[in-house]
Parts: sequence; structure tokens; C-alpha cells
Amino acid sequence: MISAPPASAPTTGTVAAVELHQVSKHFGSMAALRGVSLNIAPGMVTMLLGENGAGKSTALRLIAGLAVPTRGTVAVFGQSEREEWKARLGYMPHASLLYEELGGLENLEYFAALYGIHSRPACRKAMEEVGLDPGLQRRVGQYSQGMRQRLSLARAVVHNPDLLLLDEPFSNVDAGSASHMAQRLAAMRDAGKSVIVVTHQPQVLDGVADEAVFLAEGRLADRCRWDAAAMQKFEAASLASRVKGVRIVSDSPRRHGGTEGQDVS
Repeated sequence: MISAPPASAPTTGTVAAVELHQVSKHFGSMAALRGVSLNIAPGMVTMLLGENGAGKSTALRLIAGLAVPTRGTVAVFGQSEREEWKARLGYMPHASLLYEELGGLENLEYFAALYGIHSRPACRKAMEEVGLDPGLQRRVGQYSQGMRQRLSLARAVVHNPDLLLLDEPFSNVDAGSASHMAQRLAAMRDAGKSVIVVTHQPQVLDGVADEAVFLAEGRLADRCRWDAAAMQKFEAASLASRVKGVRIVSDSPRRHGGTEGQDVS
């Protein structure tokens, strides 16, 4: 069991790892985020939770500097200009962005070089820390989904970032791979790094995550320490969402209590 330290708010004088102030993001007439203000302390694992379309991935892209807010400001380590902190950021998007014709170690060596790192031992270590064998002679195109996701995580942390952003890292991943990834995130937190994870599978980070931030329809809905009570809140919200999506369609009144004409989706 990986133990999580108590969640805490930023102390006075501490520069926040991430600060969003009244951030809104519009795509045409659609508002993906609506006036979100959020302050995340260093050395925390924070999960962004919510239904599809709640604005989680949009928030992550704004923090990463890959999109610009329509209104409001985003600061990372107290700086609003991406050039000031981009080398301190690691980003794992929903798509793996790996080169399938290359091996795992070859992929890492290529991406590490983009950060000025030309060290095969550093790349081997990054793979080993997520439970991958750097000596495996196999193209990434032949990797399982779990192996791809672990390699994507290694790619995002090979340069030892101070802030790591992950978008659905556990999607379609086997339990063993998810466990390796969770342990790596716990090690980063213990080293004082900040981690923000968008996920629909928060149970993977039980004992690792410090807090959960809930988004709903582009707004900040709730924020709490991640514990058993928060997990129950998440499960209840997920159940309510599924029940809300059930439709009963009947073309005509039933005479015999059958199920003809019923569409449950």
C-alpha cells in the first residue's frame, strides 16, 4: 500500500505550482471552462474529475501552455510566460505520441534529446522506473496498450520535470501497468514534484492522490482531500450520471408486459 501524506493548502509565501485565476475558455459559442480559479501547492498529486465534457482536458492544455484562455490568467511556478517554465513541465496527453516503428529505448532517446539530454543510462532508468525492460528488442507498434502507456509516462518524465500533467493515463491499461504507473507518480510526489491527473479511474490512485478537484459543465464544482468519503462521492456522482443517461422508448402501450419497443441505452 502506498501511503499518501496529508493534503494541505499552499502555505504563506510558497509559490503555487499552478494558479488559475478566473479562467474561461470558449470554442466559438461553446464555453469549455467558465471562470475557474484554482491554486495547487507544490508536492501534491491532484486529480481532475468530472463527466465527459466537464472541461478537464481543456484545463490541462491551458496549464501546459498548449492553449490560451479566452479570459483570465494561468501561472506555473509564479510565471505566466510558457518560456519561463516549459523545461520544468512534463505532459502526457491522451494519445501516446510515440513512434511505432522505433523501439522503446529509441523513442526515449529521441525525446530526451529534445531536452538536451544525451544519456542512454538516463533513458534506461526512466523505462525501468515504470517497469519496462530497456533491453527489449521490440518495436513500440508491437507493445500492448499497458506497455505503451508506461512508455508514454517514461517519455513525460525522462527530463525530471517539476510539474507533470497526465490526461487519462490509465485508459485501457491492465492492473499491473496501472500499479507501476501509480508507484512512479508516488515517487515523484515524495520527491517534491507536482502531479495533476485527469482520470475516470481515480481508484488507481488510492493512497497516492492527495486531493480531488471536481469540474462540472466547465465550472469548479468541488475540491476535497482524496479519501474514502471522496471516493464514495465520486461513485455516487458516476451512478447518477449513468442513471440520467437511461432512456425508455415505447411506441405503443403494452398489453402483456413484454419488452418490445423498449430501448435502454
